[in-house]
Amino acid sequence: MLQKDGKDYLYLIWKSEKSRKQYIVGQLSKNGLYEFQYDKDIHSAIKDGFTPLLCFQDTAKIYTNNKVFPIFASRLPDKKRKDIQDILKKYELEEYDEYMLLKKSGGRLPIDNFEFIDPIMNLDENIERNFFIAGVKHYIKCGGFDCEKAVTVTRGDEIILRREPDNVHDKNAVQMYDVSGHLLGYVPNYYSEGVSMLLKNNRKPMCHVYHVDQNKNCSECIKVTLKCLL
Repeated sequence: MLQKDGKDYLYLIWKSEKSRKQYIVGQLSKNGLYEFQYDKDIHSAIKDGFTPLLCFQDTAKIYTNNKVFPIFASRLPDKKRKDIQDILKKYELEEYDEYMLLKKSGGRLPIDNFEFIDPIMNLDENIERNFFIAGVKHYIKCGGFDCEKAVTVTRGDEIILRREPDNVHDKNAVQMYDVSGHLLGYVPNYYSEGVSMLLKNNRKPMCHVYHVDQNKNCSECIKVTLKCLL
């Protein structure tokens, strides 16, 4: 588990329907009690259309509970499902643990734009994350259409990571290139600081294409695996 200040953390990510930008709107932490609080992007997200969750109306408050908050637990498969053991096996879990299932699955639902992600905070550990390359439609020239011709990478291809400290939107921005030097997009903002620090500290993270789905929209057409081992 990721630990910082004795707590394990998950970020709550929200994607704007209007701008398609992703925001870190909150963080859920665990250390005996469960805590939820809104995060650094909350005010920018509100300007972009985000509405605070009904059970967490006060954006300055730290909420606590002795179990995973029901609003988040409801995003998980019912533990009484007949196929629950298959689901746990898929996420390499030996028992039903709501918090770990949120961490492994992301708690995504087709009815909204929320997702939990496991942030990169502790650089002194083995790190492995799977994620979609951000901003693909701006760089592979598909315009959101005809991805089959525009996407040239395939499963297993190496992805080159380069810091872009002069980026006006994110000082921790990390570009993602194919081996021919073609810019595909960026590390998503919720991982950019961690990956940037890994590169800055010469930890040499390795990144490869995990999956390509040309039938998906451009925000989810190229998924990669990033690994950085001690």
